[in-house]
Amino acid sequence: MGPEQSRRPLPSRAGLAAAGRIIVKVGSSSLTSVSGGISGQALVGLADVLAERRVAGTEIILVSSGAIAAGLAPLGLARRPSQLDTQQAAASVGQGLLMAQYSQAFAAHGVTVSQILLTADDLIRRSHYANAHRAMERLLNFGVVPIVNENDTVASHEIRFGDNDRLAALVAHLVKAEALVLLSDVDALYDGPPAAGARRIPLVASPSDLDGVTIGRAGRAGVGTGGMVTKVEAATIAASSGIPALVTSTANAAAALRGDDVGTWFTPTGKRQPIRLLWLAHLARVLGTLVLDDGAVRAVGERRRSLLPAGVVDVSGVFEAGDPVQLVSGDGTVVARGLVNYSSAELPRMLGRSTHELADELGAEYERSIVHVNDLVVLQAAAAS
Repeated sequence: MGPEQSRRPLPSRAGLAAAGRIIVKVGSSSLTSVSGGISGQALVGLADVLAERRVAGTEIILVSSGAIAAGLAPLGLARRPSQLDTQQAAASVGQGLLMAQYSQAFAAHGVTVSQILLTADDLIRRSHYANAHRAMERLLNFGVVPIVNENDTVASHEIRFGDNDRLAALVAHLVKAEALVLLSDVDALYDGPPAAGARRIPLVASPSDLDGVTIGRAGRAGVGTGGMVTKVEAATIAASSGIPALVTSTANAAAALRGDDVGTWFTPTGKRQPIRLLWLAHLARVLGTLVLDDGAVRAVGERRRSLLPAGVVDVSGVFEAGDPVQLVSGDGTVVARGLVNYSSAELPRMLGRSTHELADELGAEYERSIVHVNDLVVLQAAAAS
């Protein structure tokens, strides 16, 4: 399916059998061996499934964890390190090893793969976003399977996605995929511990369907970062932007892509929105807080207006222009998140004043909003209340 053709989200998991463009994410736990490092058998098995679909005409983008896990043994590390610099070192060593195995496995089917390493900046800054989109589309036009990973070697704590599940949700949005398939070592989401006789949850039509469900975190192996929690978060992010998601096991990959009744299917609950707002709503690390008066709460939360200096009564945190901040009411309710136009050092003298007054005193560059409406996402629960 070429980029000029319209792609619509799939109405049900059965549509995966004929989908034109799918994002598949696989976690470290599904690719590692008992002794540590990447399991060649597991990697080849997944590549066989995805290559078959690529040859059949489906555009596949694989978001793959495993670089850090692949770099542990060469560095003499027994488990995933907690220090960022050691993670970066392991990723730097492991990424090449991981890609070499993928290249060989897909080449057995005549399929070419490429490596794409992304940071959050690459998807939230307009110029970087456009470049990432063009590169991905061109690779797909060539019949290539792009293999995406977070650029762990250079990513800092402040600009990390935190887990490739959430990266996959944003990549699905980036390329307007028809569905997101999240693979791990768990075959579905359950309403309790599977060992205790819990039942599979086949469908999540809205976030309320998960009320009361306890969701597990990463296992003891220590090679992954989020467990089922981040799978559900990523599926919810995708669904909220109009893209359905399926959570299942790597062992079920072939069945999932055939549209069989496996895993847990998340139905779309929202419409597409700018990707930086998707990131801002779900993933951004908030660096400051702006307290709004009642009028500004109504303007931002109900009328979807930009935030002006006159409506801000207090500011806390340390941030620069362009950083994420949260906007709260006087009682502390979070109304919205936004990308602020001024630093925390500049804002105190601006509070409660009109833009015209600020322009007269400080210069024309101060005659603008603190957070523009195009860089602001209203949190629905707060707005509704």
